[in-house]
Amino acid sequence: MGLRRRALAAPSLMLLCAALAIAPTGASAFCGFFVSGADSGLYNDASQVVLMRQGTRTVMTMSNTYRGPTEDFAMVVPVPVVLQEEQVKTLPHDVFDKIDQLSAPRLVEYWEQDPCYVPRPVPRMAMAPGMVQESGAAPTDLMGDDLGVTVEAEFTVGEYQIVILSAEEANGLDTWLRRNGYAIPAGAPKALAPYVAEGMKFFVAKVDIKKVKTDANGVAVLSPLRFDFESKQLRLPVRLGLLNANGKQDLIVYVLSPKSRYEVANYQNLFIPSNLEVENKVRENFGAFYTQLFDETLARAGGGAVVTEYAWQTTSCDPCPVPPLQPEDMLSLGGDVLGLGGGSGKVPPSRPRPGQRMQPFFGSFSSWVLTRLHTRYDKATLSEDLVFVPAEPVRGGRGSAGASLEPPGGVEKSGANNFQGRYIIRHYWAGEVKCDNPRYGRWGGPPNNRKGQQVKAAGDLGTAKRENVALEAVVRSALPQLGLPGKPAPVRKGETRAR
Repeated sequence: MGLRRRALAAPSLMLLCAALAIAPTGASAFCGFFVSGADSGLYNDASQVVLMRQGTRTVMTMSNTYRGPTEDFAMVVPVPVVLQEEQVKTLPHDVFDKIDQLSAPRLVEYWEQDPCYVPRPVPRMAMAPGMVQESGAAPTDLMGDDLGVTVEAEFTVGEYQIVILSAEEANGLDTWLRRNGYAIPAGAPKALAPYVAEGMKFFVAKVDIKKVKTDANGVAVLSPLRFDFESKQLRLPVRLGLLNANGKQDLIVYVLSPKSRYEVANYQNLFIPSNLEVENKVRENFGAFYTQLFDETLARAGGGAVVTEYAWQTTSCDPCPVPPLQPEDMLSLGGDVLGLGGGSGKVPPSRPRPGQRMQPFFGSFSSWVLTRLHTRYDKATLSEDLVFVPAEPVRGGRGSAGASLEPPGGVEKSGANNFQGRYIIRHYWAGEVKCDNPRYGRWGGPPNNRKGQQVKAAGDLGTAKRENVALEAVVRSALPQLGLPGKPAPVRKGETRAR
């Protein structure tokens, strides 16, 4: 059977594939693989993916980086369905900045208050039962013979020239790509075979490198792609990305859901140890500290695990490195497709017109949950695609005025999702003690109303530089699961411990 062409409906599928190629594997992982016109060493450097899921409908937004030769290159990704062209769009490069900062592990600090201070009584505010007080604010030159490959569609969007293919066998698809000038990584037919057997389509997105922005390090940052599709299973085809693996790959996935946090169904689930007290010097290189903590957490589990770093309602945070997600953020990531903004895809004005009621629009996002999942893997620890499923709500990494509400590293079931990676610098009282019965362990802002440090988030973890950080030297909290003995708090004059 020769090479066949199918016109319409194809552009959408092709675009869908492009989106998948860029983000399905999240922050440094990749759900497809890169191919090039030269036998050069291509590999995926970092990518992120947001999955907005309601029922069986998913809106996927992906961002990826690329490091390799400067000539044009392409991505190959399996996609589940044929999309219409209007279902696919490119988004601004900074679309991931806010969601990364909001959900990233954060470093906070507290000051111990004067142990002799006697605060004035504060009137208690009446709260309704069940309330909890919160804080924080071009077409391709195609050729083929009897390969069993069909060109379903081709079109151009942004820097992408997209071709959507279907194939009857993996070897035929491999041959088609090679005949069209792509240097396919070794082992591609074997990796493609399961997707061909499932009847999936294949997206080949050729990138015009002259249209791509690069960062300060010369890494190409591709425009994020967004597309939506129907699927009973929420799955990311990450296995193909290992064909371009240059050592370990990071993957960060953000899942937005109306009610639930998400976890993986086919790998071990872990929670990042949180609510840890750390030494003041951690502020100098918080990213290096956190990546060391993350790597050791995975190592203790034997690898092959996915770590939950954040699970919280989208409308709040505590503390907040950046403001919570706003309706316009939710619409950009797929709320318009899901009909959460009235179905128009437009953000309502900041001030309502006379007679206009805004609450239904804002209320449509009030129960949504943002989950951040992070893993780091190689060919030895990843054997199948990631499958995501809803999970029960949890609480952890909260703390109140610097004192833990749960043990360091603790996670517990809860009625609402309030989990985060949170690390604390505490400034113990070192001033004079002018009373007989000092009360230690009361924490708050810096003394004399001087300005303190702002909440610091460890962003860009998918590309963070690994450094050798001795956790036992900088973590003050005892954490048996990582073999950290902890350090005792300093003893103060006449102390009665209230920590």
